[in-house]
This record gives sequence, C-alpha cells and structure tokens, in this order.
Amino acid sequence: MRNTTKLKQILLKYTIDLSMDDDGLMQLTLVDKQDGTMQSFEHNAYSTLISKAYSYMMKQLKDVTTRSKPLENRRNIRSNKELE
Repeated sequence: MRNTTKLKQILLKYTIDLSMDDDGLMQLTLVDKQDGTMQSFEHNAYSTLISKAYSYMMKQLKDVTTRSKPLENRRNIRSNKELE
C-alpha cells in the first residue's frame, strides 16, 4: 500500500503533527479525533513513520473490535437460552 493511501486512512481517525529536529529526526504525533489520546513515533525516514502510524491505527481498531465481540456473543447466548 502506498504511503499516501496509508496517510489518508490515518487522517480519517487522527489529527497528525509532523516535525523534524536539526539532526533530521522526524516526530509524528497522532491525536485521536474522538477521545484525544496521543501517540508519538520518531524516525529519520518518513515512510517508516507512516508505516508505524498505520500499524498502530490498525492495532487500535482491531483491539476495539475484539473487545466488543465477546459482549455480542454473550448477548446471543443469553437470547438463545431465553428462547428455549
């Protein structure tokens, strides 16, 4: 996947801040648009920063869906018991 595509996906969920110090080390900070949580990444290569941010976003999305599924399953089990 291209970096521009990853960046577009990241920008749907996060506001980003990209900065660079005098030594060429870049820092990418993600701020979640919904809850304001922040996560920062540092590297000297732009593509690595985008990849790290994209991987972080995908992990966060996976964690959210994983946490909600067991509750849905419990509701389904409860509903099935009520039907019997």
